Amino acid sequence: MKSLCVYCGSNAGARPDYLQAAQQLGQLLAQRQINLVYGGANVGMMGAIANAVISAGGHVTGVIPADLVDKEIAHKNLPDLRVVNSMHERKKLMADLSDGFIALPGGLGTFEEFFEVVTWGQLGFHNKPCGLLNICGYYDKLLDFLDSAVEERLVRAEHRAIILQSSDASELLEQMADYQPPTVEKWLDIRTS
Repeated sequence: MKSLCVYCGSNAGARPDYLQAAQQLGQLLAQRQINLVYGGANVGMMGAIANAVISAGGHVTGVIPADLVDKEIAHKNLPDLRVVNSMHERKKLMADLSDGFIALPGGLGTFEEFFEVVTWGQLGFHNKPCGLLNICGYYDKLLDFLDSAVEERLVRAEHRAIILQSSDASELLEQMADYQPPTVEKWLDIRTS
């Protein structure tokens, strides 16, 4: 993997562990010479991971819609800040520039962006790994819900397995390096009315 897209909060969150995890992941990406692709902001976990990568000598590409440059406080010290016209352009460009996707703790935007790329993987639009960096059990209830969706036969177990997870960034990167995409159809069973 040469580039990873990281989705995370533009807020710091309630626990100092979240910012620390963003900083540690940023340092690890720089050490492994993996470029960071992210949403281009200089606040919250977004700013923390970008600053950590830059401080450790790594490369960062930020992608931010023009309408959010002021709202999310665009990071002015990035070597590569790309301002686009819409969220759709942002998400597409971030995906195109990346060899995989990680979600740190975040809010609705993080969820939406992460699940979109997971869905694209389910549909076979890409074969890139998708992982949750599950700091302090932040994603435990979500993972339980996804397991429940498998039990309810609304998600295939193979598609649930697209979502890798670990509380350790190095372990998650290893899982992502070993990732094999599913080779099953999306539908559990197809019935016509």
